[in-house]
Amino acid sequence: MRVFVAGGAGVLGRRLVPQLVARGHDVTATTTSSAKLAFLGQLGAEGVVMDGLDEASVAEAVANAKPDVIVNQMTAIAGKPDIKHMDRWFATTNRLRTEGIDHLLAAAEANAVPHVVAQSYGSWNGEQTGGWVKTEADPLNLMPGTVANAGMKAIQHLEEAVLQADGAILRYGGFYGPGATDDQVELVRKRQFPLVGNGAGHSSWVHLDDAASATVLAIEQKARGVFNIADDDPAPANEWLPHLAECAGAKRPMRVPVWLARLLAGQAAVLMMTEGRAFDNAKAKRELGWELRYPSWRQGFKEDLT
Repeated sequence: MRVFVAGGAGVLGRRLVPQLVARGHDVTATTTSSAKLAFLGQLGAEGVVMDGLDEASVAEAVANAKPDVIVNQMTAIAGKPDIKHMDRWFATTNRLRTEGIDHLLAAAEANAVPHVVAQSYGSWNGEQTGGWVKTEADPLNLMPGTVANAGMKAIQHLEEAVLQADGAILRYGGFYGPGATDDQVELVRKRQFPLVGNGAGHSSWVHLDDAASATVLAIEQKARGVFNIADDDPAPANEWLPHLAECAGAKRPMRVPVWLARLLAGQAAVLMMTEGRAFDNAKAKRELGWELRYPSWRQGFKEDLT
């Protein structure tokens, strides 16, 4: 197939493009920087400079590529993690998940592209009621009243728009693998990533290579609907964070009370660490035939960091 990967030079795109090329697909991959065109060429793709926030730029890129499927992996998450000011940290990504996806869907319609696959997020942001692990039938938590609300509403917009276009939504767990957790690991090594309260809030993780392989399957099978793309081992922060620290050769994370974490990092961080709900991957394994190379972050963190 002719596959158009918007955001092909990103942390997941650079793992996805080689898998697509290896399976015989003709890949056009976009970047916002002409300096990365040679890199995309080395991955086996035709690189194109595109501004996902510019409707004309998106329209031209898609029209020239004439793809059979558009895959949205556009984000702009850079710099030191800033959970306390998540609205500012994710500001451009939120626009890409609203304006950017609208531009891609308009281009898909204008060029009769029959299938769209889009990146969403499902790590700790399941609805905070009931059990600790959520399926695709459970709603996401929009985090009202917190700095995470703008980002969660952007995710909601993206999902609704792509589903209306009869596309596939891939709710990826927290990424780890080459280049994905460097900033977090640095904070852990500096003991600036503490456990909050009892640390019972659950998260889901997924290795970049497993996320990419699930995406390839969704593309090739022309999947429709929502899929949780996470590993087999949703777990509380009081398990994964100390393990991450150990694998990184760091001291055990400090533990801070909820009231102090709320002052230092904000309510969103407190909810993530104490009330977060993770995601079940049974649908993706059943319907896509997805097999994970890294079934658990316990193995994956160790291989990635040691």
